[in-house]
Amino acid sequence: MKRIHIFILVISTLLFCNCNGISSKKDSAILSRTFLNDSWERFDYITTDIEIDAETTYDLSLDISFTDTYRYKDFSMVFSIFDANGNPYRSKAYTFNLKDDEDIWKSELIDGCYTFNLPVNKALTLTDLGKYTFQIEYRMPITPIEGVRNLKLYNNN
Repeated sequence: MKRIHIFILVISTLLFCNCNGISSKKDSAILSRTFLNDSWERFDYITTDIEIDAETTYDLSLDISFTDTYRYKDFSMVFSIFDANGNPYRSKAYTFNLKDDEDIWKSELIDGCYTFNLPVNKALTLTDLGKYTFQIEYRMPITPIEGVRNLKLYNNN
């Protein structure tokens, strides 16, 4: 009887955690990349295809992790969307400040990385049905850029 009570308690706890958003957001990544040797090559575009079968709204954010070998104060990228024919649908350049004026990271060091959650596109509505391609490319002056560990694109809706 005692085992049954413990089992019910464990299951209840797990269900409670999942229902209250404690489960990891890593499960909802729509695009993910870990970079070999923490190095991102210039024409290494990060892409994913999204099939739209009904009007869909996205609230996109990017989690990106850097190591101490990343030597810049900011990070510049271009986020582009292409329609099913490969035509540009939308494209926007972003620059995010990662360090302050004294070259101190604006994120806490955890497991050897500084991780940032960066807003990419809020309330992006795709109305035309079909396949879209989401693409991320870096817009930095040096190639390759060293010190980028990984990135994940999330739909927060």
